Amino acid sequence: MTNVRTPGIDGIDLDPPGSVGTRVAFFVLWGIDMVAATLFFVVPYATELNPVTVRFYELFGLPGVPLAAICYAGAVVAIGHLLSDPIDRRFVGAVVFAYLVFATNNVVLLLSGRSPLGV
Repeated sequence: MTNVRTPGIDGIDLDPPGSVGTRVAFFVLWGIDMVAATLFFVVPYATELNPVTVRFYELFGLPGVPLAAICYAGAVVAIGHLLSDPIDRRFVGAVVFAYLVFATNNVVLLLSGRSPLGV
C-alpha cells in the first residue's frame, strides 16, 4: 500500500510518513513521553537526561519541555516526509519502538520511583 498524496499549500504534495496506524502510535507514545518528561522537572526523584530538553527548560521554564517535544515530533514528521516509501514506514516504525521503550521506562519511573532500565 502506498501513501496517498494530498495537495498541500502552494501545490506542495504532502506525503505523510508511514501508515495511519503507525502515525497514531507515534503521536500517542510521543504524548505520553512528553507528559512524563514534563513531570520529571516537578518530581524530586527523576531527572531528564536529554540535554536539549533540559536546555529548553532552562530557557523557557516548564513550557519549554513540551516545546522541545514538539520540535522532536516535527523533526520526525519532516524526516519521514523526505524519505520514500517503504523506508518512511520503517523509519517511523523505529521511532515508535524507541518511544515505546522511552515512554514505558518513564511511566514506570514516575509511578514506582525506579527505572526498569536502570537509567
